[in-house]
Amino acid sequence: MQDLTSRLQWRHLRLIHAIDEYGQLSVAAEHLAITQPAASRMLAEVEQMVGQPLFARTSKGMVPTAIADVLIRHAGELLRGLASTADEVAAFGAGKTGRVRVGSVTGAAIAFVVPAVHALKQDVEGADVYVGVGPSDALMEGLLNGEYDFILSRVPNDLDPRLFEIMDWRNETAESLVRSGHKLTQIARPSITDLAGFGWVAQATGTPMRKAVEEAFLAHGVPLPDDIVTTTSLLVMIAYLQISDSIAPVSSEVGDLARSTGVGGIQSVSVQQPMVISPYHLIQRKSVTINPLAQRLRNLVVDGLSKPLA
Repeated sequence: MQDLTSRLQWRHLRLIHAIDEYGQLSVAAEHLAITQPAASRMLAEVEQMVGQPLFARTSKGMVPTAIADVLIRHAGELLRGLASTADEVAAFGAGKTGRVRVGSVTGAAIAFVVPAVHALKQDVEGADVYVGVGPSDALMEGLLNGEYDFILSRVPNDLDPRLFEIMDWRNETAESLVRSGHKLTQIARPSITDLAGFGWVAQATGTPMRKAVEEAFLAHGVPLPDDIVTTTSLLVMIAYLQISDSIAPVSSEVGDLARSTGVGGIQSVSVQQPMVISPYHLIQRKSVTINPLAQRLRNLVVDGLSKPLA
């Protein structure tokens, strides 16, 4: 039996397990879709390998010997493991299991990623989904490093867009978050001029959001603020707004969320003049195949992006 591990095959284990289950060689052979003579030869092969009979033939059928009990027990474990592996592989191939990692700018995460993840979870409860939110430069770095399967982001000027598969896109517009009771909430349709004199809680200089707001201020002859707190954290923005008269430029999706939830006593203010931010895209690395679950989530995001703007 010293070379049993190299000679014993799956077909042998399936036969032994079937004989134990059905008690008859003919029935086991039929179950395995082989002839009875073939099953008999296969059983003889295993008995030759172990050097002992595996079944006693009685009037009640074939009864396993003690050594067969060992083989049957392990055969059952191995066959169940194989079946489980096959099911998991099939589920993975169908996008029913696995892990997906998506990165997004804040507005796109709220508008498209969150609904897509929710839709995916309705069908794949056990899906392992990670959503990272940040500025475009950090998202692109994460994509290049393999941290994300795909992202919703802008392509920074210092990166060659030919390195990526750049798909659907959306524009963003900016508005402002303020605390409840802020002076701006008492103006029905404030203008950009009305925003003058207030401090900002904003993203860093050079980011698309910051640039769009700065350009709108300058285009209307409104001086830029001297009092600025720089952060990428929405929670920090909200916390600071609650204790100050500052305003926080955010995407319209974030503004919609603030209006619908009344989060933290924060309100959203839309000015008369639209402040348009450069569009973001759905981006993947070229020549990199994402797993089926990630493909499913990406397709759900694409479905959302393809719908007309409200």
